[in-house]
Amino acid sequence: MKAQIEIPAKLIPVFAGQADYRVSWGGRGSGKTRTFAKMTAVRAYQWAMRGDEGTIICGREFMNSLAESSFAEVEAAIKSEDWLAAHFDIGENYIRTTNCPGRIDYSFIGLRRNLDSIKSKSRIKLLWVDEADPVTDTAWEKTIPSVREEDSEIWVTWNPERKNSATHRRFRLDPPPRTLGAEMNWRDNPWFPAILERKRREDLEKRPDSYDHIWEGDFVGLVEGSYFNRQLTAARANNQIGEIHADPLMQLRAYWDIGGTGNNADAVAIWIAQFVGPRILVLDYYEARGQDLATHVNWLRNKGYAKALCVLPHDGKKHDSVFPVTYESELKRADFQVVVVPNQGRGAALKRIEAVRNKFPNIWFNEETTAAGLEALGAYHERQDPIRGIGWGPEHDWASHGADAFGLMAVHHEAPSETGWGTPLTRQRTRVV
Repeated sequence: MKAQIEIPAKLIPVFAGQADYRVSWGGRGSGKTRTFAKMTAVRAYQWAMRGDEGTIICGREFMNSLAESSFAEVEAAIKSEDWLAAHFDIGENYIRTTNCPGRIDYSFIGLRRNLDSIKSKSRIKLLWVDEADPVTDTAWEKTIPSVREEDSEIWVTWNPERKNSATHRRFRLDPPPRTLGAEMNWRDNPWFPAILERKRREDLEKRPDSYDHIWEGDFVGLVEGSYFNRQLTAARANNQIGEIHADPLMQLRAYWDIGGTGNNADAVAIWIAQFVGPRILVLDYYEARGQDLATHVNWLRNKGYAKALCVLPHDGKKHDSVFPVTYESELKRADFQVVVVPNQGRGAALKRIEAVRNKFPNIWFNEETTAAGLEALGAYHERQDPIRGIGWGPEHDWASHGADAFGLMAVHHEAPSETGWGTPLTRQRTRVV
């Protein structure tokens, strides 16, 4: 049987040659996700007709339910081709080949919570990771060796967000051998729908700050709906982001958002700052995932912040799930001064956001050392119900850790003593950073 498969011209070379990795990145409306979904079905059909058995894994970093997976994309792609639809059985929570000598099953997983389950899958024929920008190096290092069938492949699609993302560095900056890839944007989609063209033009006119990221595949500058969009724009216009130096007479402070040590744990984020009267000098930013506390302490010491006051969120007093220690106790053992901010109660995240907005006119950033943190602040946004247009509060994603630590700093600057979070800091000499 011969079938004609229509896909965007720029993706033909990606699927035409022999490869271990097939990748595509770019903006909205490019057709890359639908094309990759369709081609997973084509591959499943080819393998099943050959008599093979195995699994196609469709993964995303964040997936709490099947509704957040690639299930709907794969289903729609299969049903768009009558000859494909005749060879697939699609249920409410499964997709598999049928009427073939062999059998290929689809599995839909969230990488953040199910890395170990991939290793238990037998005969993985194909791993397709969509929305792959936030996938970490740790996740790739654990996932890639699990795809080990001789003719198996890994496919990756993503909308670029961060220049330093593991996915960007691994598959675009320095791709592995036998990688075929292409950038895809709206103009590369021959079936770009009229409704998206209207939305694209509206974004170009009304939302220029986010247009290049959404439609042209550029990295995130300021996310549409970012809590601090206006403040960051004003800070750049007022030259508050540039080159600054520490005040040698003022104490250094390290504001933390606590993560964990497991592969699936949230990242640890630390901002280094000084309070100079009403001004906040933001000197440095650090972020790491899956590392132990010693790694974070070594960073502080190696950067000259061994005398910094460590300000922790309320869970700094929480004991580790295995060992009877806390961040507070261990940092004190490492000779750091430590203050733990009590739980602010209901609406704490929004209180931090409001405190940051109020403080922004008096905040100065050292751009070179805080670039990654500024990127997180620009991407920190509200999670929305797409149907009812209701806000569900801050999105918990890669940007939230840096934003939470920054919010802790703003709240602490407002009232470090009145709320019992510690006595006012005294001026003391520290070395210039």
